[in-house]
Amino acid sequence: MGDILAHESELLGLVKEYLDFAEFEDTLKTFSKECKIKGKPLCKTVGGSFRDSKSLTIQKDLVTAFDNGDQKVFFDLWEEHIPSSIRDGDSFAQKLEFYLHIHFAIYLLKYSVRRPNKEELDEKISYFKTYLETKGAALSQTTEFLPFYALPFVPNPMVHPSFKELFQDSWTPELKMKLEKFLALIFKASNTPKLLTIYKENGQSNKEMLQQLHQQLVEAERRSMTYLKRYNKIQADYHNLIGVTAELVDSLEATVSGKMASTMLRASLAPVKLKDVPLLPSLDYEKLKKDLILGSDRLKAFLLQALRWRLTTSHPGEQRETVLQAYISNDLLDCYSHNQRSVLQLLHSKSDVVRQYMARLINAFASLAEGRLYLAQNTKVLRMLEGRLKEEDKDIITRENVLGALQKFSLRRPLQTAMIQDGLIFWLVDVLKDPDCLSDYTLEYSVALLMNLCLRSTGKNMCAKVAGLVLKVLSDLLGHENHEIQPYVNGALYSILSVPSIREEARAMGMEDILRCFIKEGNAEMIRQIEFIIKQLNSEELPDGVLESDDDEDEDDEEDHDIMEADLDKDELIQPQLGELSGEKLLTTEYLGIMTNTGKMRRKGLANVQWSGDEPLQRPVTPGGHRNGYPVLEDQHTPPQTAQHTRNSHPQALPNAHEAVYREGKPSTPESRVSSSSIIAKPGEWLPRGHQEEPRPAPTGTPRQPREAPQDPGNRETTRSSGIALAQSTCVSTPSGI
Repeated sequence: MGDILAHESELLGLVKEYLDFAEFEDTLKTFSKECKIKGKPLCKTVGGSFRDSKSLTIQKDLVTAFDNGDQKVFFDLWEEHIPSSIRDGDSFAQKLEFYLHIHFAIYLLKYSVRRPNKEELDEKISYFKTYLETKGAALSQTTEFLPFYALPFVPNPMVHPSFKELFQDSWTPELKMKLEKFLALIFKASNTPKLLTIYKENGQSNKEMLQQLHQQLVEAERRSMTYLKRYNKIQADYHNLIGVTAELVDSLEATVSGKMASTMLRASLAPVKLKDVPLLPSLDYEKLKKDLILGSDRLKAFLLQALRWRLTTSHPGEQRETVLQAYISNDLLDCYSHNQRSVLQLLHSKSDVVRQYMARLINAFASLAEGRLYLAQNTKVLRMLEGRLKEEDKDIITRENVLGALQKFSLRRPLQTAMIQDGLIFWLVDVLKDPDCLSDYTLEYSVALLMNLCLRSTGKNMCAKVAGLVLKVLSDLLGHENHEIQPYVNGALYSILSVPSIREEARAMGMEDILRCFIKEGNAEMIRQIEFIIKQLNSEELPDGVLESDDDEDEDDEEDHDIMEADLDKDELIQPQLGELSGEKLLTTEYLGIMTNTGKMRRKGLANVQWSGDEPLQRPVTPGGHRNGYPVLEDQHTPPQTAQHTRNSHPQALPNAHEAVYREGKPSTPESRVSSSSIIAKPGEWLPRGHQEEPRPAPTGTPRQPREAPQDPGNRETTRSSGIALAQSTCVSTPSGI
């Protein structure tokens, strides 16, 4: 009760202020009378007479400065007390301010009894001129104000017909009246009752806070599920490891006692059957695709997000494979459809969010070998991605995901051929001319894609058309601060230097001197890589088969790991509002289908092939797998051991584009058998003009140290297995880290 009495006077004052503001005159009289009868004091609120008095003083000072022509005082008060949101956003306020500047600019001309002081007049005109060049420039396209932009340059505005109206007696009083009305309106609006202010601030604040907490809760739940899966896997691995360790200790003890331990060891090392992971519910894909095409942009975005999350957050193995097979068998992306309106068209949506989320989903598909196979069935997917890559200039993440998908496409030879024909090499080289303007992801994936395309003889011939530019770009990239790109730069250089015309161009621009600069700066690994490139640069004979078409190479149908990048789900643009469904909850609530999930056995690949850190990369890898020290052999060709035996008749272990084959379980097709002579793209189609001559590059920075090359070129077997071409050694699958 004491607290209420202590604040009662202030609370009653707030009520009185609001009644007065809302013009409840009779209610206010009755309220005041009753307070007086009951002896309740009415506190005058801060927002009352004091605030009114201050507002009136400011208005009076502004009008006085207007009358006296005191430009500086007026605009100081104007900028201090008129909110910037009104000055910059309200069209009436902008026009009024323009005319006020005119008033002060001509004040001396209009009201001086004698000839105005030249210095004062020049100062006012200069002030007006500065305003026109800065803030006033926004109105330069408005017909009403266009003539006044000439005012500072007219010698005698008083006699100029364009400004005749300004010097009429009625112009200034009319402007003053507009000013007073504007000020009265602005300051009345700012005298909002304190009670209303408290209500608005608290109500809005609570609503925003609640929404923010809800979004945080959704994100926390998703992270919690991810961490729980990781924890369960680690815990299972831990228990398995403890069990295996115990078995090994027992086996060793048995061995010491003279007992046979081989059976026990085999039993202890036998794979432990993992706990079954339940399949996700089936979906109504017909309804899903209908809403993806006809639904609102917000619904489309939430559906694309949820479908992507199904892939990225599902458990690797049967659960994820079942999800992917369901997507493919129901043609989720309409890759087989010939309808004008299809899900793929979302890649060209007017909505930035829908475009980005569609690109993310395609990139998620491309991260899986079966997904790439599905997308590759129709070349229109490739064409749409290439078009989006060239056109997308608003959204960096959209462009990154499109580029990531294309880079993963480059693991399939038919798609490589198509990309080379479409002139994608020229586009990549042009983009890489200014690497400092690119995100790390764009830079890494661009260089990786360029290297994959350069491993093909047709790709090398493309590079030969703009040899000087390609060499300059690659030599500049050698010194880039992002060391992750160095293996791909080295591989691309080594590969294209097998072409005589490119070697000649490189020698002419002093490439060997540039490379030797990096030998001085690099460590042993970098030095060995550079030495191989210099050896290639100075070679005179053509390596066996380098310039022949490599399009007849048989595909190997062995594959290995899929890499689902964690960063595919980074920086989500949309969050559900209260009561709005998203993610798996949206799919299983609105789009639940008949339980028809059927798993599909994956082809087993070369999971046991390990990559030695002492050698250059010898097969396509994702940078994520590359950094972790093992190859990600998606879309893989024959292992180097096999290649070694099948090609050991060659007298030298020179790099060969033939050894960089990376197919996905399909034999060669006519589509893939395109010789270098059939290339249809021209440098000018993707590359701006003016690249005929390039200055010699000046390498800077400390490049990343690629894997060390073999040290005994004289030993054929060693050279074949560990000194294999930098070109194929660095052929990459997918840089990781969207």
